[in-house]
Amino acid sequence: TAPLARYVADKIGKEDFVLPYRSYRYGWVFRNEKPGPGRFRQFMQFDADTVGAASMAADAEMCMLAADTMEELGIKRGDYVVKVNNRKVLDGVMESIGLAGIENAGRRLTVLRALDKLDRLGPDGVRLLLGTGRKDESGDFTKGAELPPEKIEQLLNFVKTAFVHPEFKSEQESLEFNHTIIGALHNLKGLATSQMYVAGLNELNEIAHFTKSSGYDYDRIRIDPSVVRGLEYYTGPVYEVELTFETKDEKGRPVRFGSVGGGGRYDGLVSRFRGEPVPATGFSIGVSRLQAALTALGKLNNKPEPGPVVVTVFERDRIADYQKMVAALRNAGIRAELYLGNPKN
Repeated sequence: TAPLARYVADKIGKEDFVLPYRSYRYGWVFRNEKPGPGRFRQFMQFDADTVGAASMAADAEMCMLAADTMEELGIKRGDYVVKVNNRKVLDGVMESIGLAGIENAGRRLTVLRALDKLDRLGPDGVRLLLGTGRKDESGDFTKGAELPPEKIEQLLNFVKTAFVHPEFKSEQESLEFNHTIIGALHNLKGLATSQMYVAGLNELNEIAHFTKSSGYDYDRIRIDPSVVRGLEYYTGPVYEVELTFETKDEKGRPVRFGSVGGGGRYDGLVSRFRGEPVPATGFSIGVSRLQAALTALGKLNNKPEPGPVVVTVFERDRIADYQKMVAALRNAGIRAELYLGNPKN
């Protein structure tokens, strides 16, 4: 995302560059986190971005793109979900627990990163990270945000709507349920007084309206206040695509792949290189992690292809026979070639 921001900042104002600018690309990237199932240190990533569009329709389009991509890859509905939140909503919550202002930027980031791990660690693990800290299975200790217990519970009450899984009586109920979630967030005690919080909910309401109008229901795209996205340059809607099916690892233990992609609105990133506000939103998919999930689903064959086979020439007069061998191997689906490097042949 940062290289794209530099590129756009350099191109704005030139004749061959028009906003809004849409881009997609892929390449190798690296993560400074512990590897896990399908979560590699080095991995292939696919990015899609729209720069120069302030409308929430651009964010809704990114969410729909993520959902459509999953289905095009053969992941059926019910095995994935695109979760959406808004950093403005989260900033409003930070204000309510006394973590507003530049002086609290470090603790605020610690809190957001803790909430970002809710899906992986559950409420108990996040409670530790919001408190004194947490020691993981390997013995590594992560220092916590050191919030008082009442503030921790306030935060957990905010994100608990992420665990709502209703059974719908009709498709229309499923299409409307995101608005129900937003209504519940509007009514949380002590939060609706924050202008930032209300502005974020209004943007989520727009996204819910656009996705509902396009036929994307709660089981495909849902408002989820537990979605954070740890990167601090996000300024508005944030979204994450999660695989919900369970598979087994090599030892037969149950494993969930969880998030395979995410993104959000980063209106301030291009301005770091240019000095003027440029709205932007984008989405990334971890291709290597997704490939591992598709293999587990049986959508990809990870069995290595046989070969290659090199047929060497021992007798100059029998080259036609050797070529016949190569043809037979190739016809059987085995990569093969005839070695022609000996000048004597």
